[in-house]
Amino acid sequence: MTAPEPPPILSARKPTQPGSLMSDQRLVLASASPRRHDLLDQIALAPDSVDPAHLDETPLARELPARHALRLAEAKARLVGARHPGAFVLGADTVVACGRRILPKPTDADSARQCLLLLSGRRHRVHGGVALVLPDGRMVSRRTETAVIFKRLDEREIADYLASGEWQGKAGGYAIQGLAARFIRQVIGSYSNVVGLPLFETVNLLAGHGFDRARRIAPPAR
Repeated sequence: MTAPEPPPILSARKPTQPGSLMSDQRLVLASASPRRHDLLDQIALAPDSVDPAHLDETPLARELPARHALRLAEAKARLVGARHPGAFVLGADTVVACGRRILPKPTDADSARQCLLLLSGRRHRVHGGVALVLPDGRMVSRRTETAVIFKRLDEREIADYLASGEWQGKAGGYAIQGLAARFIRQVIGSYSNVVGLPLFETVNLLAGHGFDRARRIAPPAR
């Protein structure tokens, strides 16, 4: 009589498969924005890699600001997600709007000046879109809205801000975390959304869909 064969040795951990929820917990940021990277780093969620989407951000005909922000965030996450199977891929977009008007990211001082004149003495809204491609290929997204009230700007303040160059490439022609902070009377809603990424919504999106690091608070660096 032959002795029975010993049972096979089973691994306690299933192998990771692309598109499976048993992922390696990589976080890829689909944005070249240093502000978004810094915000994630601030809450101990620094991405493992950065892979900008580089897509056309021109608004569609009659596209409202909130929809524009969400559409671009989803498009970025989808495009970059295809290049990183098995990872969590985070896309985001920020839109500054006066009413239904989407303000540009100025490339010249004249455009930036027009943005500041529109914002001067007024309440405007900052729409943030956040999209996450999951390791199994599904996508989830959220939208955030923040109201920002500017003081009335005089010509000297506008000229000085334009001379600083800080407006370059910034949605609406200003950076709330920089010199433009002196112009802000009130922020109603998420401050980090105005900087470039709504952190509360981002953390909850990640934690709610299995990203382990979003559930923990890392000790501060020494």
